[in-house]
Amino acid sequence: MKAEKDSELDQATLRIIVASCALVYVTVTSCLPGQDFYIYLPVIIYIIVFTLVSIGLRLAIARWPGHYPIRRVFGMVYDYTGTCFGLVMGGEGALPIYAVMVWVNLGNGMRFGSRYLAIATVLALFALFMVYLLTPYWQSQPYMVLMLMVTSTVIPVYAHILLKRTRLASEQAIAANLEKSRFLAQASHDLRQPIHSIGLFTACLREADLGQEERRLVDNIDRSLLNVSQLFRSILDLYTLDNGRVQPKYETVHLGQLLRDLVRQNAEAARWAGVELRLRPCNHWVRIDPGLLATMVQNVLSNCFKYAPQGPVLIGVRRCGQGLAIEIHDRGRGIAEEHLPRIFEEFYRVRQLRDKDVEGVGLGLSIVKRLGQLVDLEVRLRSRVDHGTSVTLSGLQPAAPQQLRRHDEALQNGLLSGLRVCLVEDDRNVLLATSALLERWGCVVQAEASAEDLVTDCDIIVADYDLGTRLSGIECIDNIRQQRGWEVPALIITGHDIEKIHAALHDRNIAILSKPVRPVELRATLRALRETPVALVHQVGA
Repeated sequence: MKAEKDSELDQATLRIIVASCALVYVTVTSCLPGQDFYIYLPVIIYIIVFTLVSIGLRLAIARWPGHYPIRRVFGMVYDYTGTCFGLVMGGEGALPIYAVMVWVNLGNGMRFGSRYLAIATVLALFALFMVYLLTPYWQSQPYMVLMLMVTSTVIPVYAHILLKRTRLASEQAIAANLEKSRFLAQASHDLRQPIHSIGLFTACLREADLGQEERRLVDNIDRSLLNVSQLFRSILDLYTLDNGRVQPKYETVHLGQLLRDLVRQNAEAARWAGVELRLRPCNHWVRIDPGLLATMVQNVLSNCFKYAPQGPVLIGVRRCGQGLAIEIHDRGRGIAEEHLPRIFEEFYRVRQLRDKDVEGVGLGLSIVKRLGQLVDLEVRLRSRVDHGTSVTLSGLQPAAPQQLRRHDEALQNGLLSGLRVCLVEDDRNVLLATSALLERWGCVVQAEASAEDLVTDCDIIVADYDLGTRLSGIECIDNIRQQRGWEVPALIITGHDIEKIHAALHDRNIAILSKPVRPVELRATLRALRETPVALVHQVGA
């Protein structure tokens, strides 16, 4: 509807512009030596009236937008009537006004489709025939009239062929995009499962009593898996952004707590890179989508680990005008000035001769920039060769402080001990990995591969969304809650599109994590569910 409104408005605006140009042309022509101004005066008056009516027609289109075939045909007849009047009254000197006919013909066809192109062509030929009958000059030039009629036919036919090809190409492109979307949706789900289970199995190994050599091997596996997970998440982030499916969900967030959580989650990655993560404490509250902001900071930190290893990375918050800015500084090799204009382009990587091979495909900063535009944050990057790089995320809006719950760290470490978890997962590997990890954290796990006829007295439900053809994870949770007679805290872990799951939840009090889930995310979510079973925060993994 909006596209149709814009097309008609553009056509109406162009009609006013063309009429104004015709008025100028006829007025100038009437003032040339040897020309009688009074012969052109009726044409000038008519064009003035035509322009005023055109303005009124444009106002009507703006007031009542939509697809009205009668209004569109009326516009064509109106345009051709004005053109015919100018050609009949203006004689030989008004012949260039014929260009208006070509504009009306092609303009309607290109804007409204082949059907209107055909109607405009028929009306144009009829208009030319009427001018021929009413104008002695045209009757004396039959070959000129024949040329104009042929032109008024051939050009629309060619335009119709181009329109048809363009429409077919557009339909093929849309079909290809839909097929790509279906493939990516299925591939992302199928790829998430093994990455998710490998991550959980690795976490189980890390919790075991291993020797130094075995722990080193587990570190290498975990590090490689982290690189794969980050690349996978970047591709999914880009796909989601391209489809316009990312919509910010603003919350009041304690910025210092969010950054502390990110530092804690990246502790292992920083250790592998030899990076000392330093965070300057802050007590600011901001209004932002915490998931999108965390993704932005995470991508910047990942770049620091790749390109500034074996050095310190400082994260801090400072005031910037009326808002706040997050600054991340590293002491890496820096970026040469000629690369800076393209540093936020997709797939652009700064590579130099004999560079060490670094994981990634050049999506991190591009995603940061696009997410920044989505949440109205300005992303700036400064860098000097051999001095390091600084990234600033500015424009964070301060918010009123909320109550922040603080917990003793020792209590946090043992918070999952004795927690009864009902785990429902139809993938055997994921079920075994998740169950083993939860048991190592001290949970008492009831592992189920099916949600049918399930009876449990658990404290928390952890369910996959896709449990086969009969029940979904949400329906499984609903059934258990109905059996128990109270709203048992619940978590959905899914490899599907997170927005689809949010839409299916409606107002249910259920937390969400997106596969592949990092163990630290799972542990933090279970703690939050145990502590605050009534007020859950829906968590979205990228």
